[in-house]
Amino acid sequence: MYKSTEEQLGVQKLNSADTLIQRHQGGSSMQSMYYVGLDVHKKTISYCVKDVSGTIQSEGSLHATRFDLDHWMGTLPQPWTAAMEATVFTGWIYDHLKPHAAALKVAHPLMLRAIAAAKKKNDRIDASKICDCLRCDFLPECYMASTAIRERRRTLRYRNLLVRQVVQLKNKIAVLLMEAGVSYNKQKLHKVGYFRELLATNPEINDGLRSLLRLCRDTMVRLAKTESALVRSLERGALLAERVERLMTIPAVGPVTALTWALEVGDVERFSSIKKAVSYCGLCGAEKSSANVVQRTPLSKQRNKHLQCVLIEAAKMAPRISPQLALFYDREKRKGNANRATLAVARKLVAYLVAVDRRQKDFLVMERENQTAA
Repeated sequence: MYKSTEEQLGVQKLNSADTLIQRHQGGSSMQSMYYVGLDVHKKTISYCVKDVSGTIQSEGSLHATRFDLDHWMGTLPQPWTAAMEATVFTGWIYDHLKPHAAALKVAHPLMLRAIAAAKKKNDRIDASKICDCLRCDFLPECYMASTAIRERRRTLRYRNLLVRQVVQLKNKIAVLLMEAGVSYNKQKLHKVGYFRELLATNPEINDGLRSLLRLCRDTMVRLAKTESALVRSLERGALLAERVERLMTIPAVGPVTALTWALEVGDVERFSSIKKAVSYCGLCGAEKSSANVVQRTPLSKQRNKHLQCVLIEAAKMAPRISPQLALFYDREKRKGNANRATLAVARKLVAYLVAVDRRQKDFLVMERENQTAA
């Protein structure tokens, strides 16, 4: 039997986006919910408020200050849920809005760009697109760590900046000596006793150069002490002390690697498999396949660069510390590439880190466990 015209129109109306009814996890109707899309910038925030049918309730922009946000939230219809794109300014806005919203989500910028691509683009349209993605449940949500984790992560990344500056100063000392034609022992240059003796006894170093070298050395020492103090404060903090101590039972995992993993990953349960954790750490290449052609690219740039750097450094040291990882490295290296062997060790470390974090037990080598059981 053919449906009548009125019945066909009714089906079309139910399927249209204008009458889309969102449902939360419990499954009950959310017709009264209002959806807010935010396009966040350094000085301004553009917003768009829509109801469940997609009708715009209000839109505009406001100054990116806590005072203006408080005044703006007082004008919003209740209840409301909001979404914004992940930027360097998202953290404090997220923390400020979260207590007042029914739900608050942060969108992955790369994936959101693919969904909201348009010929015409401005802040008002971007806010409306984010609002529509949230309303239609198409928002590519990214993980947002707790405030305490993000604050400590900021401290750890500042420590990484200090380490880079120390390396720059060491290189600068060597450059200054080479510019003046001063011969020196490369292995002992940054030792305290050798450096002091070099400045005092070498006649090729004049007073101007000597003052610059001492300035570089003093700055380098201060930065190194600050870096060590930051690592100790993070390592001994009540929030991470137990977790870091447990992660450090893994071979080649020291305080910096354990802290970086704990603070950059946050909740390890967000990875459903070790492969996804490896991908997040940037230890695998991307794949571009079409028809029967398969293309593998080098290490993907879509990664956490802080974790990638620390894990590769740990993987280079691991064969010297762990006999099991040394055998694994040699087996991979025999396949013909030392760099690929290092990456394989780094992926093995990720598997260890995920396992220890999930089980919340100290690392134990399987062979030893079998011997004890026997």
